[in-house]
Amino acid sequence: MRASFFLAALLATAPAAAGDFGLFESQSDVGSVSPPGSAIYDKATQSYTLTSAGANLWGKEDAFHFLWKKASGDFLLTADIAFPSASYAHAPNPHRKALLMIRQDLDADSTYVDAAPHGVGLTALQYRPEKGGVTQDIELNITFPKTVQLEKRGDVLTLYVSEHGEALHPVGAIITQHFTEPFYLGLGLTAHDAATTDKVVFSHVRLEQPVPLSGTLTTWSTLQVIKIDEGAPTATVIESRPGIYESPNFAPDMKSILINENGRVFRIPLLDPLTGGTRQEFSTGDASGCWGEHGFSPDGKAYAVSCKAPGASGPDVHIVPASGGMARRITQQPISFFHGWSPDGSSITFTSIVGGHEDIYTVPAAGGPARRLTSEALNDGAEFAPDGTLYFNSNRSGSMQIWRMHADGTQAEQITNDAFDNWYPHISPDGKWLVMLSYEKGVATTGHPMNKPVTLRLRSLADGKTRVLVRLIGGQGTVDSPCWSPDSTLIGFVSYQDLPNP
Repeated sequence: MRASFFLAALLATAPAAAGDFGLFESQSDVGSVSPPGSAIYDKATQSYTLTSAGANLWGKEDAFHFLWKKASGDFLLTADIAFPSASYAHAPNPHRKALLMIRQDLDADSTYVDAAPHGVGLTALQYRPEKGGVTQDIELNITFPKTVQLEKRGDVLTLYVSEHGEALHPVGAIITQHFTEPFYLGLGLTAHDAATTDKVVFSHVRLEQPVPLSGTLTTWSTLQVIKIDEGAPTATVIESRPGIYESPNFAPDMKSILINENGRVFRIPLLDPLTGGTRQEFSTGDASGCWGEHGFSPDGKAYAVSCKAPGASGPDVHIVPASGGMARRITQQPISFFHGWSPDGSSITFTSIVGGHEDIYTVPAAGGPARRLTSEALNDGAEFAPDGTLYFNSNRSGSMQIWRMHADGTQAEQITNDAFDNWYPHISPDGKWLVMLSYEKGVATTGHPMNKPVTLRLRSLADGKTRVLVRLIGGQGTVDSPCWSPDSTLIGFVSYQDLPNP
């Protein structure tokens, strides 16, 4: 254990003199805060009271009060949080924020990650991925939590909460972010109102090292949807639970998302405010052993799935009614995975592995012979754009990159050529955007492994400019199916994390 870390027992015995900040070293206003904020440590109650104005902690710069220490390595920062009754005449801003924060520096535009319960009850894992960049967050529509914990293990930051005093538990808010040591670690407050001074109390504050993960671990899957708006790229947790599920696909009415788990397809209702309802199984008739490649037809009347026909050894593409029901098999090849419908719904593109070779095919949705479109290298993930062209991933250039070709397989051209292995191009329904799953170069040239650091990147089809939407732990299962909302504003994805058995 590093000497600079977690001497909570010794610190608690120190006299509570002026300038005593308990577990922390100092305090600062970050950004524009007027009047100046303050932090007071009460040794008798082991609590910290922060007072601060500040316009917000968002966008490209912050305004808040910060009680901090310099630290290195991994940590668990835990606190009970309460907003006292307001001492001013007007109603508090509903988005005032109490913060458990790791921050690279004290500049207003610093990189950071924080656990941020809002006064309205919404709780978020906020982060600025690069200095001067736009703040992003992962939101939870829950009641105001009693206890919040921010955990750092390497570059993985995880939010844990206890809403009503139950044991702290993960809620699916996880982000990968690198910090250079030493970094700043501590408690913060912003009033979300530059003209109002607010107050928050942090009690039972603990700063500890996490216990190394050992023994049997369970994979947790978290379904999120993220807005593509560059000014507010907000993700929301829809469902997080133990087990492995995959491949979110929006229903045409945007009132549910379909995923697959353990060979079965499930529908998860989308509630307002945005969260997940009780999942319901989606019937695929006598087709079973379904994989994570599925999607609705353009008219919303049919659903394609990749499942085993009775007596078959591997998955084939089947079509079922949009509400579920008896499956109609439309491919007759050993291993076939659906990837997309043509814009007019007349044909389906799929990947098939024949003789150990992975290639792209099309087949009439009404049934009929399949047509092979590729024959060199590894080709996968073909999806139609609204203009009828096909986007797919291929390693024919030596690394896995995104390509485009005509619907008959001719005139293939490479779209990306960068420092990543890129998989699963998904085209927005309005034809303006391409989202792809990107691995560090060399990790996924011939396969798309699960539980790896990956990024979802968004590319403009008008000018080719590409930006990172979110960094996460994922890969196989994250976006295997068409993942756009019908209105082209949201993308559904699944992240993963291995945790001790609950």
